[in-house]
Amino acid sequence: MSPMASTPFSARGAVDLGALATAKQNQAKAEQALANAPAGVVIDVTTETFQAEVIDRSRQVPVVIDLWATWCGPCKQLSPILEKLAAEGGGRWVLAKVDVDAEQQIAAAFQVQSIPSVFAVIAGQPVPLFQGAYPEAQVRQIIDELLKVAAEQGVSGRIGVEDPAVGDDAAAAEPAEEAIDPRFEPAYAAIEEGDWDAAERAYRAVLDASPADADAEAGLALVRLYRRAESLPPVADPVAGDPTSLLAAADSAAIAGEWAAALGWGVDAVRATSGDEREAARARVLDYFLLAGDDPSVPAARRALAAALF
Repeated sequence: MSPMASTPFSARGAVDLGALATAKQNQAKAEQALANAPAGVVIDVTTETFQAEVIDRSRQVPVVIDLWATWCGPCKQLSPILEKLAAEGGGRWVLAKVDVDAEQQIAAAFQVQSIPSVFAVIAGQPVPLFQGAYPEAQVRQIIDELLKVAAEQGVSGRIGVEDPAVGDDAAAAEPAEEAIDPRFEPAYAAIEEGDWDAAERAYRAVLDASPADADAEAGLALVRLYRRAESLPPVADPVAGDPTSLLAAADSAAIAGEWAAALGWGVDAVRATSGDEREAARARVLDYFLLAGDDPSVPAARRALAAALF
């Protein structure tokens, strides 16, 4: 779901191919930022608390809703970014996290089709923002525009600053920050610069030393995906039997975190090819497996890929 045309977020395009580090790096940064943030900037919301924590609170500050699930790979990339930005916001907006498996009524109310999905509520009114694992630079831009829109509607308060002691207690309760693996720092720096070649070299250097490193393999898959997406327009409806069209649509779905569609079209491309083209399509699907993690669509897609190959 791209931002709706009726909102100020419509001119954003499909995906900003900016900085995107790994979920581990994002989580470490989020924990560090939250340690010094006002209490209450990141909250877990249930059906019972939704009225007070989201609707009522949105009359004071914008509330951004992160609809996620524990099995969702892209959610693990996006949620720490949102948490970090909420902490940096210093109480100007609140991040409300909703586990869609546990809170199906909320997911149904927002007509969620895939996750992660992100909405905002301003003065009691919902605003669709985006769907999929957007990189930090684009999420930051969206939040900045959201705050401007909220201010225009008279919603420009701040929460949590009146009781710094609470923030100190929350910081004391934070788990120890996970150190960032220094082997990946060159790759992260290259990604932040949009230098895909340098990022690939950095990940390959890790693999030269540790050939079975899963994080480095996933990093390479991510770099390959974003390099392709940078030069191709998004494709929503592929031409049946056309492997080029199928793989372009699969990449578009992968960027949006729609793994069932990405894997399905990728396997279809394998079926529609032979020889070197089939091997290239198969490699593309294997990249999706690395990035999708434990998404529920992966086991069936693995079986379908095996059937397509043999």
